[in-house]
Amino acid sequence: MEQKRTFSRNFSASKTRSHSSARTAGGSSYGGGRGHTSGASRGGTGGTHSRGASFGTSSRFQSSRNTSRGGYNRPVHRTSGGGRRKGAHIDISRFINKTVITEEAVTFTPEYLFKDFLIQENLKQNILAKGYKEPTPIQDRVIPHILHGKDIVGIANTGTGKTAAFLIPLINKVLLNSNEKVIIVAPTRELAQQIDEELKGFVKGFRIFSVCVVGGAPIGRQISNLRYQHNFVIGTPGRIKDLIERKNLNLSRFKSVVLDEADRMLDMGFINDMKLLMSYMPTDRHTLFFSATLSPEIAALIKNFLKEPVMISVKTQDTSKNVEQDVVRIKPGEDKIDVLHNLLIQPEFKKVLVFGRTKHGVEKLAIALGKRGFKAQSIHGDKNQGQRQRALDIFKRGMAQILVATDVAARGLDITGVSHVINFDIPESYDDYVHRIGRTGRAGAKGKALTFVG
Repeated sequence: MEQKRTFSRNFSASKTRSHSSARTAGGSSYGGGRGHTSGASRGGTGGTHSRGASFGTSSRFQSSRNTSRGGYNRPVHRTSGGGRRKGAHIDISRFINKTVITEEAVTFTPEYLFKDFLIQENLKQNILAKGYKEPTPIQDRVIPHILHGKDIVGIANTGTGKTAAFLIPLINKVLLNSNEKVIIVAPTRELAQQIDEELKGFVKGFRIFSVCVVGGAPIGRQISNLRYQHNFVIGTPGRIKDLIERKNLNLSRFKSVVLDEADRMLDMGFINDMKLLMSYMPTDRHTLFFSATLSPEIAALIKNFLKEPVMISVKTQDTSKNVEQDVVRIKPGEDKIDVLHNLLIQPEFKKVLVFGRTKHGVEKLAIALGKRGFKAQSIHGDKNQGQRQRALDIFKRGMAQILVATDVAARGLDITGVSHVINFDIPESYDDYVHRIGRTGRAGAKGKALTFVG
């Protein structure tokens, strides 16, 4: 489908006038003056929950990663200056952004069309068949460099087509050389599977095959799939590491590597895993990093992995202009779940992603919402991959109004029509906040993000 652009050629906001009333912590917000609801709603009943009940409100990030699961959550130990550290304070005013456009933004005009790229004609046909007509800014600027074999660090707002930006030129590389092998590393199972699905759409009718290797799914089936012909392996760090240790995956044959959500891949929790994976690959590899955020500390690590990389940033601001942001103030003695209930019964809250901090808190909140008559699903690290995928599919198809999730759902997931993102628990860092609220307001749509503050 035709993608509308709101980026200027130099990706500055100088020609776009908007008013952002980022109110300070003393400003008004949602939730002020709302009463408690403990009765029936939407056909369900729910008793009053005490505020002391655990709905993911613990200040500790309790999840830890099991490498065999290839999961995302792990203890947080990061440095200052943009990295994440346990208990880091985030100024509440950063959760508020009331944007009113007073003048139409300058429309982005791509330098290339997909038909202009030096790629195979059958790939061009598949791109057009998927509804792609004009490249997004990140695709326009990155694809030519990847086609020329350059290492890349690509920074772009979430929802701007980063996945296609690296898949298209890499598929072309495989079409030119059937022995080419590519490994793509993603921080979450859901994102890895999403990349795999998008790849399948681009290579329809080609004899190009992929294997998706993630935790929480049977490893035996993945080992079996690796024995068959494949050009792409897409997976999470833990499961990839398991397969290497079992000698079922030989990275010396892979000359191209993509780290999607590279800031997460290279944070203090994953840096050793990524160094290990890279050590198994040829030194003359083609390395691509993509992310929506990149702190100075992480940027300093790039020289360890890339050779003379082309740095491309088409990021216009931390958060999308399409996402209206505000806080929901919880008054002393007020029940968070009652306030959430009162929001969710409003008609505009059609498809809502609710983020909690802990696996236990997320599951408990989803159950509590179910008892109140809401159709809610949950995703967190204690669920196996089949359970997580079913919950995600139900939410995507509109069979559930609410998906309650830990940060496993914060990165890269493309879910159509999310009307609201609600941070039931404040995220550990502002980068995590940016990724969470990036699940709404995608592809030119409008969205709203609300953050509960006490």
